[in-house]
Amino acid sequence: MDNSLFLAKFWGWYLLIFFLILSLNPKRIKQIFDDLADQKFLITTAFIGILIGLLNILFHNIWELNYKLIITLIGWFALIIGLALFSFPKGTVTWLAYINVKLVQVIYTLLFLVGIYLLNIAYGIILLE
Repeated sequence: MDNSLFLAKFWGWYLLIFFLILSLNPKRIKQIFDDLADQKFLITTAFIGILIGLLNILFHNIWELNYKLIITLIGWFALIIGLALFSFPKGTVTWLAYINVKLVQVIYTLLFLVGIYLLNIAYGIILLE
């Protein structure tokens, strides 16, 4: 299996599971933002974001106008957020909380749709050609 299909499965399942957890337990979002006030949690989260983003980019930095671009952008987004949390923790947490409050429904819908799209590409459930 090539890297693109593997990462489409990984990110597709991850986004779908994340969407379901946050939809079924919306209090979890507030808990995550509350936990970001703890420096140990914030540093751990930043390192995980940097690690996942960097690995994603090293294995898959493909800028084609198809599903591969989505996977690449997810990796860059994870890396940038991880670096921002590590370098500018207070500003980044404030910005993330603001974005979350203003765009929560849009973000959830995008998580769901991108996850379904990537899983469809990976498993070929519906042919989109």
